[in-house]
Amino acid sequence: MVTVLKVTSNFATAAMDNDFRLDGSLTRFTHKDWTCSNLRKYANANTERQNAERLVAESLRLQDEAEAQTKKTQNDVNKKFDQRLDDLKFWKSEIDKKLDDITEEIDCLETFKRRLQAALEDCYNPLNIAKQCLLFREHRQGIDLVHDDVQKELLKECEVIEGAIALLTRTIEQSKEQLRRNRKAKYNLQMDLKDKLHGINIDEYCQQLRSHSSDIDYNDAAVKISPKSVSVDEWQAFSNKNIIKAEQERETSTNLRSLIDGILQQIANDMKQQGDAVNLAFSRRISETRATKQKLGDNLNKVHQQILELEENISRLLIAIADKEQPLKLAETRLEKRDFRPNVELCRDQVQYRLIKEVHELRLSIKELQNCLYESNCTMKKLLQNQRDLEADIDVKAKSLFIDEVECMGLRKSINIQAY
Repeated sequence: MVTVLKVTSNFATAAMDNDFRLDGSLTRFTHKDWTCSNLRKYANANTERQNAERLVAESLRLQDEAEAQTKKTQNDVNKKFDQRLDDLKFWKSEIDKKLDDITEEIDCLETFKRRLQAALEDCYNPLNIAKQCLLFREHRQGIDLVHDDVQKELLKECEVIEGAIALLTRTIEQSKEQLRRNRKAKYNLQMDLKDKLHGINIDEYCQQLRSHSSDIDYNDAAVKISPKSVSVDEWQAFSNKNIIKAEQERETSTNLRSLIDGILQQIANDMKQQGDAVNLAFSRRISETRATKQKLGDNLNKVHQQILELEENISRLLIAIADKEQPLKLAETRLEKRDFRPNVELCRDQVQYRLIKEVHELRLSIKELQNCLYESNCTMKKLLQNQRDLEADIDVKAKSLFIDEVECMGLRKSINIQAY
């Protein structure tokens, strides 16, 4: 390399000195100059050739490295796509499962809510019947308008049913609120699932793209991190939060369904138990009233018989009193006539004393018969009053029996308490 530079320098100096002759004609080179020139050209060609060889070798190396790096990068990117798609599909499957669970829970809770509404609707008929029975029993008369066991049980039945209605109403509102929360959790899962599906579609499309694909192009603006993007941890936390929230709501909904099932069973048991208590009280009261009415009827028959006997007795007393009038007249007439006996004939003989005694006896008998007649008439009035009272009380009992047995129990036969 040094030799080539030295020859070139000598040749340049000779050329400068012998460039032109004085007459301006071209100067001829020496053989040495020619040789040096050739050597210089050889050296320059060799140098450029060596530089070109090195450049070609470097280019091939760079091409091989770039190709290897590109393949390595693309392979790494494809692996990252595979990992990303696995993550997406994993979270998609988790969301799918929770979405199925919360959807099934919503359907179940809807069924329980309909059971609550059906139970609530069926509470109004027994309540109206209980109130109607109370209204019917207000038409009882006299002493039968009593605050008896039936009245107490009917009032208690109204209280039980009204409490059941209030509890069912609150539980329905609670189930509606839980359904709203379930649907919100379901909506969040659906939106997350929709985004996951969209993300899977985009990443699968990107994963399938190759360098020879027809729909690829330059896009300098795409080489950036979007300010709206989130970290992987935030991405996982978002889906995990939706899944956890849906699971919490599902568990709460499941517990609520268990509570609803218990409430429906308890309400049905309470209403049936109280309904049986009311019916039992009605049966006892009807039996008691019927027995009392029977006893009153028996007493009425006895009073009626006694009235007939007393009427006969009064008739006999009247006859007996009338029968004593003529003997009394006879005795008094005899005494009067004997007062006209003359002088000493007007003596107090045994006839006189006996006639006087007879008059006293007859008068006493008449008085006793009249007293007995008076007492009989007084007793007759009392018996007649007692008869009217018994007849009125029997009518009251008949009215009470009609109210309790026909009107109330007839209504209560339509009550059908069932489990929901």
